[in-house]
Amino acid sequence: MIRTHLDRSPFDAAKRGRLPALGTVAVATAALMIVGASTADAATPVGLGTAASYAVLAGAGVTNTGPSVISGDLGTSPTAAVTGFPPGLVNNGTIHAADAVALQAQSDLTTAYDQASAEPISANVAADITGSTLAPGVYKASSALALNGTVTLDGGSDPDAVFVFQAPSTLITGSGSRVALINVNPCNVFWQVGSSATIGTSTTFVGTVLALTSISVQNGATVSGRVLARNGAVTLDDNVITANDCSPRTTTTPVGDGGVVVPPIVIPIPSIPGLPSIPGVPPVITIPGLPGLPGTPPTSSVPTAPAVPPTSDTPGTPGTPNTPGTPGTPNTPGTPNTPGTPNTPGTPGVPTGPDAPGRYSPGSQITQVPGGGVDTGDGSTVRSADHWRPASIGLAAAAIIGSALVLRRRKS
Repeated sequence: MIRTHLDRSPFDAAKRGRLPALGTVAVATAALMIVGASTADAATPVGLGTAASYAVLAGAGVTNTGPSVISGDLGTSPTAAVTGFPPGLVNNGTIHAADAVALQAQSDLTTAYDQASAEPISANVAADITGSTLAPGVYKASSALALNGTVTLDGGSDPDAVFVFQAPSTLITGSGSRVALINVNPCNVFWQVGSSATIGTSTTFVGTVLALTSISVQNGATVSGRVLARNGAVTLDDNVITANDCSPRTTTTPVGDGGVVVPPIVIPIPSIPGLPSIPGVPPVITIPGLPGLPGTPPTSSVPTAPAVPPTSDTPGTPGTPNTPGTPGTPNTPGTPNTPGTPNTPGTPGVPTGPDAPGRYSPGSQITQVPGGGVDTGDGSTVRSADHWRPASIGLAAAAIIGSALVLRRRKS
């Protein structure tokens, strides 16, 4: 058996004839200084295989009510029934109904389920984990697992922290429950359920649910992860389910012009009088350093966790409604025309009767006026011919009437 003691010098090791172990100790010590110690009970990510691209996967069909939005693939196998799409919408994915792709995903889901259920347990948890703040690890409930409020998963300083929850019976979250993350990648949270899972109304859930039987996601619940049911159906009701992109991604970070030079580590092994040299053991042990990098620096690949989608979109503040304009002044009607004064009818004329036959009072003096006229005595004059013509006509008429009367009498 080889024992190493850091408090012993190389000389003690040399005296014991164990110099070959000294180089191994030096290298191992340097490695521990660089990478640090690992946690013995740390959980490992559950491998989903082809099921990783699915936001929803069922064994006995998928039923949706309302305008659910699924980001990722949706599939079912062996049952092919998929109802409620539309009004449900599948973004960035495809619906696979009992095809070869869905069959393979179900096979990979079975493998993932078995892995999650076999993870070594870090700690047991109460039947209701509401109010708990948990570090990375594998947590097992005695039977059913419930969440009726908020549970916080804190990854600490490890960006690759993994959380696995094992529920031998059911997983049920109450209305408005929430899984909160602190420095945790949603791709590294897994819920293995021995029968069926129910994500309650308006729950904000994170992680991949691996259920043996069925999964019900109730009205208004959101899932940042996956709902994968092996044998039963998946029921949705106006949900948002987003399968996070868990594929490795890298970004480039400059090292710096010229780099950083790390000198080699040299551990001298002095010779000891009277001690023969050991074949294969050099007089010194040298750990090569890191040379500088001249010119344009290369880039190093740094894994980057996928972006965590927002829990929900906050609606914007509605705009101020338009103020109606001031109505214009109505037109003033014009002054009506003043009717004119009606015409005053003229005084009717006095009709002039026919000229009466002139008469002259007896004893009046008829004065002959020069030119043949006769003075009538009232200041006017008439011509003598005009004055006597009516009288002559009257006398003639009287004579005719008289003659007619005489003749009549004689005949009788």
